[in-house]
Amino acid sequence: MPPDAPSEPLPFWLVNVPRDEWPAKCPDFLSGLSTKDERIIGTPDSEYHRMTWPEVQKAVEANRPDLFQRVPSDLRKYRKYTFMLTKQYGSIMNFVLKQRLQWLDLTPNGGPFVYPEDIKILHNDWPYGVDEKIVHLVIWTKFDLEDDPATDDLTPEAREQIDEYVNKTFCTRVNPDRVIWFKNWRSLKSVHAVEHFHVMLYDPDPAFIEEITNGDVPLSAKVP
Repeated sequence: MPPDAPSEPLPFWLVNVPRDEWPAKCPDFLSGLSTKDERIIGTPDSEYHRMTWPEVQKAVEANRPDLFQRVPSDLRKYRKYTFMLTKQYGSIMNFVLKQRLQWLDLTPNGGPFVYPEDIKILHNDWPYGVDEKIVHLVIWTKFDLEDDPATDDLTPEAREQIDEYVNKTFCTRVNPDRVIWFKNWRSLKSVHAVEHFHVMLYDPDPAFIEEITNGDVPLSAKVP
């Protein structure tokens, strides 16, 4: 082969992996991925663009949570970890319930946002590829947040309930211009059986995050 001839592109499952750690074949946890996930994992981290706060705001305002992606190497770790969780716990949902939420019963005590014990605020264990000043939280609820089957989106009443909760819980401690929330379309949810929505905060006071999450640490910070 001439020295200036282009080399063959790496298979997606070898990208971002040190050469001395290359597996002989595609790992089981990366088999059967969507074309989108293969494309992301096959992108060098050095070529990945983290979304800025204005870009994040624009995506949320346009109701496009599908635009959020993980850093390629983070998505690889996420797929590996959730593959192991499914084998150990039977499903990601079982793990979330038993280990993260520690809820034995999903029956709410009352209506939406009435009882604090029906809500738990935790870090997103595997945050998206956004500006590292952005803190990404997940608000888990025992009560349902009503969707409109025709649109796959929240009903106006549910959206108003979340707005009120976010304003009271976060916007009293963080500049409202630095707070956004969104709820994934049903088709995008990775955990279907436990209701939740997302809150992102730009450069909040770490002490406030420590307080609001009761000292929670995301799994991504614990997994090598």
